[in-house]
Amino acid sequence: MANGFDAVVSQDHFSACLDLWSSAEPVGFEGIFFSEHHFGSGYSPAPNLLIAGVAQRTKTLRLGVMGMVAPYHSPWQLIEEIGMLDHLTGGRLDIGTSAGIPHEMEKVGLGVDEARARNDELIEILDKALANPVISHHGRFWSFDDLQLTPRCIQQPSPPKWVTVISVASARKAARRGARISTGFHPQSKVKEIFDAYRDEAAKVGLSVGPEQLGLRRRVTILDNDRGADDILANQRAISRQRLLIDPRVDSPGRPAILDSPNASSFTIGDEEFLAGTPESLAEQIIDQCCEIGAGHFLISFDRTSTISQLKDWYFRFGEGSIPRLRRAEV
Repeated sequence: MANGFDAVVSQDHFSACLDLWSSAEPVGFEGIFFSEHHFGSGYSPAPNLLIAGVAQRTKTLRLGVMGMVAPYHSPWQLIEEIGMLDHLTGGRLDIGTSAGIPHEMEKVGLGVDEARARNDELIEILDKALANPVISHHGRFWSFDDLQLTPRCIQQPSPPKWVTVISVASARKAARRGARISTGFHPQSKVKEIFDAYRDEAAKVGLSVGPEQLGLRRRVTILDNDRGADDILANQRAISRQRLLIDPRVDSPGRPAILDSPNASSFTIGDEEFLAGTPESLAEQIIDQCCEIGAGHFLISFDRTSTISQLKDWYFRFGEGSIPRLRRAEV
């Protein structure tokens, strides 16, 4: 151990995770989204490297990041990485972007307003580059002429674009650029409001959208039986709400969201955020939630306290008991 870090433990962790993620393909999962986080106990500061690793072990699994934190990156680097990853995955890449998490950005002096402005400008450049082989741009943060960004994506005109959103305003912005959206945390009523705003904005700009453009993310625990699920869910809600109070956007009964910017969006943690049960009962819960709001994609975040071996077992059980039911369902 050196400064609390053990290289062998870290190496073993990465190896075990790569094995775990690769096991998702044969049991029926359609894709994996990674996340980008910094300065904590996570092991995902450069999730595009994880995509490259898993791509070599799989053939059909779609791979992406939900999302790459745009304000941390230069646009040309991010865009050329996207092109490379679409080649390395054989055209299985999904592009996901995010404006970032305030308490992480604060550690490097990046405020919410500047992060939002950087995100918006980078997304503008990204969309230009996906549509054109040579681009020029003159903005607040970046300025260049006749920039050729290579390689071009295999998927033309673009891999599917995703945006993580927690607000109506962000959903409308995503609809205007033709990006899919994913959301979580919120109770069903708020998710429906966000999705309805997305559909409304898409109609205004002449885009036809359906369940395929909408993803719901929830936290899932697989049980041997449904007895005791209520107690497990209550405990998970309490722990998660307490842990997430570090995020100033969280609005809870005991503490309103602490926002220092009019451009920051708050969110609540609804009871529906957590699902627990057997694979069969989970399938029914997922179908009910997705049908209620019109989501065609369900993004699972399995209980984070689980061990790698337990997660591998859950992948198998979900693939065997839930996925066939989900495939038969109609939203």
